[in-house]
Amino acid sequence: MASLLSIDFGTSHTVAALRHASGNPESVLFDGSPLLPSAVFAEADGQLTVGRDARDAARRDPARFEPHPKRRVDDGTVLLGDLEFPVCDLFAAVLTKVRTECARILGNAPATVTLTHPAAWGPTRRLVLEDAAKAAGFATVSMLPEPVAAATYYVAALGHLVPVGAAVVVHDFGGGTFDASVVRRSETGFELLVVDGLDDLGGIDIDAAIIGHFEAHFSAEAVWRDLLAPTTPVQWRQWQHLYDEVRQAKERLSRHSSADLFVPGIDRELHLTRDELDALTRPLLARATRTVAAVIRSARLPESSVVGIFLVGGASRMPLVATMLHQETGRPPTMIDRMEQVVAHGALLTPPDARAADTWSARPRGDYRPALPPDQPMQRRQLTSPPAASAPLLAPKRERLPWVLWMFGAFLSLQAMPLTAGLYAEYYAGDEHLAYFLNTGRFLVLACIPLLWVRRPWAWQVLIAAQSVVIPLLVLVPVLQALGWFGLERVTTAPILEPPAAVAVLLLLTAFTATGLLLLSNHAPQRWFKRR
Repeated sequence: MASLLSIDFGTSHTVAALRHASGNPESVLFDGSPLLPSAVFAEADGQLTVGRDARDAARRDPARFEPHPKRRVDDGTVLLGDLEFPVCDLFAAVLTKVRTECARILGNAPATVTLTHPAAWGPTRRLVLEDAAKAAGFATVSMLPEPVAAATYYVAALGHLVPVGAAVVVHDFGGGTFDASVVRRSETGFELLVVDGLDDLGGIDIDAAIIGHFEAHFSAEAVWRDLLAPTTPVQWRQWQHLYDEVRQAKERLSRHSSADLFVPGIDRELHLTRDELDALTRPLLARATRTVAAVIRSARLPESSVVGIFLVGGASRMPLVATMLHQETGRPPTMIDRMEQVVAHGALLTPPDARAADTWSARPRGDYRPALPPDQPMQRRQLTSPPAASAPLLAPKRERLPWVLWMFGAFLSLQAMPLTAGLYAEYYAGDEHLAYFLNTGRFLVLACIPLLWVRRPWAWQVLIAAQSVVIPLLVLVPVLQALGWFGLERVTTAPILEPPAAVAVLLLLTAFTATGLLLLSNHAPQRWFKRR
C-alpha cells in the first residue's frame, strides 16, 4: 500500500501528514517543525522561494514578499516587486515544497494528495487550489472540507463517541481566519450542516492587538515608527524579531500568567500579563463566540444531539477561548496540544469515499487562468479592536509603481510639457475659447500626476474620467479651428508653432492620452489603486 499524503494549506502555516501502510498519520517536518510558513518570496529571476527561506529573503526586498498567499485567493494575480504571478503559482510553490520534502522522505514523490479547504469555499476557490496541486505535480487530487477532517479526527484519533445523527461543532481559529461549523455523523462519515466564518479574524489580529497595546509607550519615538514600517534590511529583521517576540509571548501566556517580550531597536523589555491579554482580545473573541452560538442555533438540532465542541487552529490555544465558549454554550470544549495538525491528520483518517476526488490531466503551470468572478470576495484585513487599529498586521510593503503606470506617467509628462511650457500661449492671445480648451486640458493633466500615488479606488476612477475629458478637449481644438470657431494667429517665429504643426502636436497628444487610457484599463493599475 502506497503512503497517503494530506495537506492543510493554511493562511499562516501549511501542515502535511503522511500515513504509511497500517500506520497512524505522521506530520511531515520542515526544518524540524511540522509548521511550514505559507509565505512566498519572488526572486529577481522569477523563482519563488517558500517557507522560512521566504521570510529570511524578505529582508532584502519586502515588496517581493507575500506572507499569506491564501488570503489572495480572489485576486487572480499578485504583484511581487515588479513581477506579477497568478495566485495559483503562489499556491503551487508551497505545495511543491511539500511534495519535494515528501519525495526526500519516501524516496519518490507522491502522485496523490488530499487537500483540505475551508468549508465556505465555493467551486471557484477550490478550483484555484486544485489547479495549484496539478501544477505542483500531483496527478490525483481529493478535496475535503476542513471541518469534516477535524470531526473525523475527533472520533478516530481521540476516541469520542458520536452516534449517527449526532453532531460536533468545529471551532477553527487559525492564523488568518475563523470558521465555525456544525458537522453531523452519517452512516458513511460526516456531513456539513451549517458553516459560518470571519475572514477578518485570526491569530494575526491577536498579534496586532498586542502591538497596539504597547504603541502608547513608543508611538512618539521615530525608532518605533520605523520598526512598524521597515524600509531597510536591519529594520526588517527587527520587525520580524518583534513579531516573533509577540507570538512567543502570546503562546507563553497560554501556560503562564505573565510573559516578557523584548522590543528590538528600542532595546527594552515589556511585561504582559494574561489579564491584560484577555482584556485586549475579549472583543475579538466575542465575535467568534457569537458565531459559534449562531451556527448551533441555525443547525436546529436537539440539544442532546450536539455532543461536543472541538477546538482546532493555533489561535484556539488561548485559555480565554475555551472559557468564553463554555460560558456562551454551556458546553466545555475539547482541546489538544497539537491543534494545528488536527486537520491534516484527520484528512488521512477520513474514508476515501467521503472525499471529493477528481482526476485531471496534468497541464503546464503557465496554463492556469483564474476562474472569475469569485464566489464571495474575501474581505481585506481590518482590525476589530480599537487598541490595535494603528498597528499593522504585516510590515507595510514598499511596493513599486507598476510599469504600466510608469508608462502612463510618462505619457502624462508628454501631455503636460507643451501645455505648461506655454507652447500655444502665443496662439490664444485674445481668443478666450481656445484659452479655455487648452487651459482646461493643462490643469486636468497636471492634476492626474500626483494621483498615481493615491492608492484608493476613487483615484483610479478620477484618472479615467480626467483622461476621458482631455481627449475631446484636444480633439476639439483642431476641429473647431477648421470650422472657423477661432483662428490660430501666429505671433511667434518658432516653426513648431505654425498652425499645421500645432494641430499635429495636438493630435499627437490625443494619441498619448488615448494610450494612457488603455494603460489604465490594465489589471495591474486597478489592483494598485484597490490595495491599501
